[in-house]
Amino acid sequence: MTGETHIALIGDYDEAVTAHAAIPKALDLASGRTGCPVSWNWVETTELADNPDAVLDGFGAVWCVPASPYANMNGALAAIRHARKRLKPFLGTCGGYQHAVLEFARNVLGYEQAENAEVNPDAAMPLVAPLSCALVEADGEIEFVAGSRMAQIYGQTGVAETHHCRYGIAPRYLNIFAKSPLKFSGFDTLGEPQAFELSGHPFFLGCAFQPERAALAGQSHPLIEAFATAASGKLSSAA
Repeated sequence: MTGETHIALIGDYDEAVTAHAAIPKALDLASGRTGCPVSWNWVETTELADNPDAVLDGFGAVWCVPASPYANMNGALAAIRHARKRLKPFLGTCGGYQHAVLEFARNVLGYEQAENAEVNPDAAMPLVAPLSCALVEADGEIEFVAGSRMAQIYGQTGVAETHHCRYGIAPRYLNIFAKSPLKFSGFDTLGEPQAFELSGHPFFLGCAFQPERAALAGQSHPLIEAFATAASGKLSSAA
């Protein structure tokens, strides 16, 4: 494709992971629907251990994908930081969502002790912790904050999405983000966070669910379309 945007898919590719099989299909469908040409390459987290900026400089956007724990968590966090600092369009789904929140807590808010309890069960600050109710191959209702970027993308505030997760952002730590530009903009019926967006960044969003799975039914998803559009530089910045 001419003028296409190259997207880095950050994660450790496994053909047996449903989301990994769905993501290329989701990007194809979104590209076709929006008219925004995109291409992509999988970038293993172990490739990002030494010089992540050098690895990612050739990419115009970053998607941190499901299936964590990652082979190299620091590599995944470095890719997220790269997208945040370089103002590149970023999407984090499932594990990518969790790690984007973790990266922000550590590197922006200064909570260096913030951890993923799936990796370190004895963490002093388990920001990513077991869900009160595991959502494995389960559909869940989500309510977006009125006026949020997520609500604008979906064109509504109430949606149902498919999850495959046992861990999420621990609600007891939401207060540390209260005065920060990272805003949680979606919640499930239990009040647990399901989506975030970063104000002041052209496009930096994450969700606990897996919107890419819509592609397995041949359906394009509005969030993936918004990401493809942002990656092509055709979406206006968030307020």
